[in-house]
Amino acid sequence: MTRPLEGVTVLTLEHAIAAPFCTRQLADLGARVIKVERPGVGDFARAYDTRVRGLSSHFVWTNRSKESLTLDVKHKQAQTILQQLLAEADVLVQNLAPGAAARLGLSYEALCEKFPRLIVCDISGYGDDPKQPGPYRDKKAYDLLIQSEAGFLSVTGSPETPSKAGCSIADIAAGMHAYSGILSALLLRARTGRGSRIDVSMLESMTEWMGYPLYYAYEGAAPPPRAGAAHATIYPYGPFEAGDGRSVMLGLQNEREWASFCSMVLQQASLATDERFKANALRVKHRAALQEIITQAFQSLTAEEVTERLEQAQIANARVNDMHDVWAHPQHQARQRWTKVDTPVGPVAALLPPATNSEFTPQMSGIPALGEHSDSILASLGYGPEAIEQLRQGGVI
Repeated sequence: MTRPLEGVTVLTLEHAIAAPFCTRQLADLGARVIKVERPGVGDFARAYDTRVRGLSSHFVWTNRSKESLTLDVKHKQAQTILQQLLAEADVLVQNLAPGAAARLGLSYEALCEKFPRLIVCDISGYGDDPKQPGPYRDKKAYDLLIQSEAGFLSVTGSPETPSKAGCSIADIAAGMHAYSGILSALLLRARTGRGSRIDVSMLESMTEWMGYPLYYAYEGAAPPPRAGAAHATIYPYGPFEAGDGRSVMLGLQNEREWASFCSMVLQQASLATDERFKANALRVKHRAALQEIITQAFQSLTAEEVTERLEQAQIANARVNDMHDVWAHPQHQARQRWTKVDTPVGPVAALLPPATNSEFTPQMSGIPALGEHSDSILASLGYGPEAIEQLRQGGVI
């Protein structure tokens, strides 16, 4: 069995989520990922919480299958080690503070002549192209701030209160665009023999994901309103409470489904041709009246009974799950999507990568302890035990 990125080495100066999420995807495909961390402290995401048997939930999620090398990158001796690592690397990924990589001599411009096959991926909040810096280039950027700048909060939440996403969606967007950008750069290098630079902006990544509301508000049109867990521009589409107090999520996509919903679920076939509701735009306009009708119809039913009717009518529906429900989700169990990965505190559950390939299984190695691989990495570069100990005593590693 051969994984597609076996033989590819990724050197990463990363923290938080965007870059670690990107490089974990590369590790899943078999790449060797060497994670450079600050001695004694490491990636600050290690200290976000202690929810996984004392380890950080964010760190466990984004750092399996990596090697941890502690290195004070500002130390003079560290530069020699970095250059040795770069000589063997295929990809350099970094999401340091704006300008920090360039000050360390790790910009693409500084490296491309010496390492012409090296792919450099820079992830930043607002883009870090020296030819097109923009006025926001040096601003600090965190996930919530980018959600806000990209307009995500303006279309998410209740009509009264804007809300952020419950996960790091801007970081995830940037990480996934960096991941696909690196894969495309590796394909390009196979043709040209040369590396390239990838500039990934969290703002641009999030703006790309905002394509639908952006075009909905094209040329000054009104943007989609905040609609809580409901769909802003399709109705009925969202959560509805049944008589037992539980909610059922449902969604209609077309007029055929609307007619089935009226006759088989609400058991009020005449509603299908009601002048207020006979087209989606009208149902959205008269949302409050239709919500009252649906709620009244569901009051005599349990959530399970509502779901049964929806299934019979072939109307899309879902449970409103919490995190414990997802851990025990019957579809994940049936498809055997959970496995185990090692950590410094013992094995923990991990979801297999969503893109299943028939020709290989993903690399699912352990979560590294801080500096766990420092000695072995340095030994592979030719450093003996005494030299490694001197580096440790000198605060280099």
